[in-house]
Amino acid sequence: MNAHAILLISCQDQLGIAAKVTCFLAQYEGNIVDIDQHVEDNKYFMRVKWSLAKFGLAREDIKKRFEQEVASHLTKVDYQLYLTDKTPRMAIFVSKSSHCLFDILARRESYQVEIPLIISNHQTLAPIAKSFDIPFYYLAIDKKNKLEMEKEQLALLKKHDIDFVVLARYMQILSASLIEEYPKKIINIHHSFLPAFPGAKPYHQAFKRGVKIIGATSHYVTSQLDEGPIIEQDVARVSHSDSVKDLIRKGKDLEKIVLSRAIYNHLNCKIITHKNKTFVF
Repeated sequence: MNAHAILLISCQDQLGIAAKVTCFLAQYEGNIVDIDQHVEDNKYFMRVKWSLAKFGLAREDIKKRFEQEVASHLTKVDYQLYLTDKTPRMAIFVSKSSHCLFDILARRESYQVEIPLIISNHQTLAPIAKSFDIPFYYLAIDKKNKLEMEKEQLALLKKHDIDFVVLARYMQILSASLIEEYPKKIINIHHSFLPAFPGAKPYHQAFKRGVKIIGATSHYVTSQLDEGPIIEQDVARVSHSDSVKDLIRKGKDLEKIVLSRAIYNHLNCKIITHKNKTFVF
């Protein structure tokens, strides 16, 4: 498979940014296969992907030369370089619900991702991990041992060289210290009844109110609960003829597909965050 490189760039908007980047790639025979850009708040954002088949720079030199020849001439620049033939390593956190976990594992090959471990605060889903031959770590968490257990979680993530984490209906709030270790690298999924129907049994609350639309939201995790930059959302219509079970079933379907899209976009380096929002190219 032909390897590609991807640059995600953000900087203060100024004349000629796209020209500088594309001329740099053309100089070293980098064939661009995908490019997109956006300007907001006087800031410029770009995603560019090019083939490495005939590229004139060694991989270990790309970042250094880009810094010297392009980035150093831009104002307030931030950029990340990714190589597509490096397989990302994803950890999954779960509790008791299995629908998102099953969906992720079924898509593992198409994602082209490694899943070295699954971490849970319950033993319920251990048989699923075993059937897919993935190590399962059960760490019982309560109010007294939460920080201690999170240290063990973090140690496992470091041990397995994890690139990013997916909370597949993991029903624990992560502490700020763990989130800070993986900024914009923890993806969560939840129903979109918040803040209208908080707490237990949101679908039952929604049913009693006669809602006509249900939804799901996937976002990056921040220290502000469920308020991180949104990656993907979707909705489904419901009616008076739908029971609570129907709402839950439709909600689970939405959660699976919305989480899948978020994972796909993250894996393909399509996301740039700005303030508390995302641009998905």
